[in-house]
Amino acid sequence: MSKIKFILYLCLFLIMNFKSYANENIYIVYKINNEIITNTDIEKEYRYLVSLNNELKALEKQRVIELSKESALREKIKKIELAKYFDLETINIKIDNYLENFYRNLKITNKNDFEEYLEQNNISLDYVKKKIEIEILWNQLIYDRYIGQINIDKNKIKEKVKKLISTNKQKKYSLSEILFNKENNLNFETKLENINQSIGKIGFNNTANIYSISESSKFGGKIGWIEEQKLSTKILEQFKTLEVGQYTSPIQVGSSFLILKIEEIKYEKVMLNENEELNKMVQFETSKQLEQFSKIFYGKIKINSLINEL
Repeated sequence: MSKIKFILYLCLFLIMNFKSYANENIYIVYKINNEIITNTDIEKEYRYLVSLNNELKALEKQRVIELSKESALREKIKKIELAKYFDLETINIKIDNYLENFYRNLKITNKNDFEEYLEQNNISLDYVKKKIEIEILWNQLIYDRYIGQINIDKNKIKEKVKKLISTNKQKKYSLSEILFNKENNLNFETKLENINQSIGKIGFNNTANIYSISESSKFGGKIGWIEEQKLSTKILEQFKTLEVGQYTSPIQVGSSFLILKIEEIKYEKVMLNENEELNKMVQFETSKQLEQFSKIFYGKIKINSLINEL
């Protein structure tokens, strides 16, 4: 056998064996209807979640892998539903503003730095853009389905706005949240005890990653700065007795329960336009109610999906 033939045979052998090795190490984790999620999808989701919240690195990897599985499953279920209404392959969405908000949540100031940060975590910018597009389309679907069911007391909001304008001072809270449901196989007290123990052991933000059903869980439950007047009376009543770093008892929100942690407090002098502020608060309340409808709708879809964990 000539030297050239030998090299060609060797290359062919290595390629065949590499493909075989790769196939043996790629396997299906979930089958949802006619779609699949593989272990490589889960590993990529793991890197994505860790890039959003570096505190996850402090947890056991298997625990974060379980979070990654649930996150990947949630997105796949949404994509399957969205494909009924949108052509996901050709749809073109302008996401620049959403992308900027996304990386500013991570305390990153510009797109280039964000892309470099993602590369360090072996994640592409396109991968993140696709995720943002899915969330935008999902929110659009929820809006179209439920906007007619939104119920807002504008008179009550007007009173809040007038009170705020009269003081010329605005109080703001930087908050993190854990939103959870009561599980059928677990009573409420046990679920709450598990959450409190987790907060004591691994911190509020990591606990949000594990237990929270809110989209903010990807960022460790961080929801940023919220003006005082946008918070409900039930929340403000609890805040009266709390200091920075402390968190509320569970507050019922629809069929779910909310725990809020005060990260920071600040005061700002403001000159507000009554109509503009009214519109902002109506939009905020609308978004809150749509988020509740989103969780209900997703829950229904998940129940009706054929999900097999392999």
